Amino acid sequence: MADVGRRPQRAFIGSFTAAGGPGIVAAAVDPQSGALTVLSSVDGLPDPAYLALSPGGSTLYAVSETAEGAVAAYSVAGDVPERVGPSVPVGGSGPTHLSVFDGHVLTANYGSGSVTAVPVRSDGTLAPAASGLLRHSGAGPHTRRQQGPHAHQVQADPSGRWVVSVDLGTDSVRVCDLRDGIPVLHRESALRPGSGPRHLAFHPGGGHAYVVNELTPTVTVCRWDAPDGSLKPLAEVPVLPGAPAGDAYPSGIAVSPDGRFVWTATRGEDVLSVFAVEGGGEALRLVGTVSCGGRWPRALAEGDGFLYVANERSGDVTWFALDRATGLPRRGGSIRVPAASCVVLG
Repeated sequence: MADVGRRPQRAFIGSFTAAGGPGIVAAAVDPQSGALTVLSSVDGLPDPAYLALSPGGSTLYAVSETAEGAVAAYSVAGDVPERVGPSVPVGGSGPTHLSVFDGHVLTANYGSGSVTAVPVRSDGTLAPAASGLLRHSGAGPHTRRQQGPHAHQVQADPSGRWVVSVDLGTDSVRVCDLRDGIPVLHRESALRPGSGPRHLAFHPGGGHAYVVNELTPTVTVCRWDAPDGSLKPLAEVPVLPGAPAGDAYPSGIAVSPDGRFVWTATRGEDVLSVFAVEGGGEALRLVGTVSCGGRWPRALAEGDGFLYVANERSGDVTWFALDRATGLPRRGGSIRVPAASCVVLG
């Protein structure tokens, strides 16, 4: 029986307005089929490519993935997201990801290779970032993509004590804490040179993490020590059953709430890969791959037994029902969202 007074689940979809995207799209989620129905869209913020909800779900935050780089807040009490307060510069270029942590919105700034902490006021609006910036340094062996740092993702660990930032340009994951509103480096964990880490997802048990690599089609399995704030790479697992024809460009990664499966997306092959989690989280076994339902799957989101995929180049968001025994996705349907870049459920 449905909870009386419970707000229906919704999906929020980011897009690249420079490529014809509508901005931020709000959609209703059917709890039985997983189907999406578009409720509204709002523009006005250039390239809101990644989104994150506040812990209570009442405020939606969006990066503006532009050379100037900014973040904006939206009230999502109704079916139409409403901007609350002005957008705030992040002091870095090309922010690709954001998350909410310890009273701040953190952004990973790909172009400038940095992480910014933007303070959140009590009403959910954003205050100026001031000096809340951590600059990454370093490079990698890939001559075109790794000439300098490129922070691609930032998020809190399951303990809520640390922040991890994944850097494609330096082949590393930085572990930080927040001191007086400033991200401070605690430890940097090196991954294989040239792997190009893009996004990280934690196992719900809290002791392991999985990093999808963009420059090589693999996932790096890591052990996570929350008390020590350390990440130790254990193994690399291919995301494809055979060698790709060209550059594969893996992108998104998600872990099932019960910790039994991991899913990744690979843009160059237009596929989703399914892994069974074994060894208490320390091993991944490739179960198989399925079509992403479109072209260029940029991001994944899992919720209530369904998987949602933002297919950027085909301009749609596809949903899949997940087999509980195998983790394999079965396509359900899609909605049209030009230049779709991410999906957030809440």
